[in-house]
Amino acid sequence: MRRTNFDLDVLRSFVTGMELGNFAKAAERLGRSTSAVSAQLKKLEEQTGTPIFRKAGRGLALTDAGEIMLAYARRLLDLNDEAAAAIHGTDLEGWVRLGLQEDFGETLLPEVLGRFARAHPKVRIEARVVRNAELVERVGTGKLDLALAWSDGFSMAHTQRVAEVPMCWVAPARGSIGWHAESGEPMPLASLEAPCLLRTIATRVLDHAGIGWRISFISPSLGGLWAATAAGLGVAVRTPLGLPDKVRILTPADAGLPALPKLDLVLHRAEAESSPATERLASIILQAVRQTVEATPNSRTFAEPAAQEIVIA
Repeated sequence: MRRTNFDLDVLRSFVTGMELGNFAKAAERLGRSTSAVSAQLKKLEEQTGTPIFRKAGRGLALTDAGEIMLAYARRLLDLNDEAAAAIHGTDLEGWVRLGLQEDFGETLLPEVLGRFARAHPKVRIEARVVRNAELVERVGTGKLDLALAWSDGFSMAHTQRVAEVPMCWVAPARGSIGWHAESGEPMPLASLEAPCLLRTIATRVLDHAGIGWRISFISPSLGGLWAATAAGLGVAVRTPLGLPDKVRILTPADAGLPALPKLDLVLHRAEAESSPATERLASIILQAVRQTVEATPNSRTFAEPAAQEIVIA
């Protein structure tokens, strides 16, 4: 069987065009002509042996094969760029202070730190896994260089909107929650200690729907919240990111609960122009988040429109 070796330059044009929403802009950024990029996209379709674009109104959108190709193209480019950084960035030194919301402490942090340490062994990282309010406060006072947090609508001077993730009701993985909206009883709500952004949003939604609620369990940590939820002490509210196996997403129809809104995930920077080490760590975080979010239903990363108004000449 003949093996296909994809051209990384072609993949970079493809990914850049999708991220910018326009292949003419991608050509300009990459220092190529529009016709050269069009030729690259034709070459990519020839290599895949199947169409990767389909007509969508006056523009183009990805086919199912195109969606798969985009995901793999990003992974190949990420690995290529990581290898280049590891070879050429060994002299990168310094100290980076990183903060993460608890949802990412066990899932995202090990991968990010591992990739960064392999590429930049001389850089030291101080990581803190704390609550949203503390992350914002520490970035604002210069105690953290970077912080990945949920957005409460407040934007700092150097905040980057990364992704949009659905909130969800969370119940035990096994058994029922023993409550339904039709019962007329207040819903038992398991929550983190105040201030808790997700609890505030959830109680507003319940109040708007006319559903009573009561705090049945309060935990200072996410681990305690998962334990209480798994034991059936109450319904929690989080996002699909980082859910342990002992809990499951409760669909609104399961208990007559109202639908929850989506939540923005943001990356706060302490300074407009960060150190090279900080910017490199930010890049790895964004790559890891993008891969995680794309695997999560009803989530999306930003700066990627549904249809591309580009004609492949």
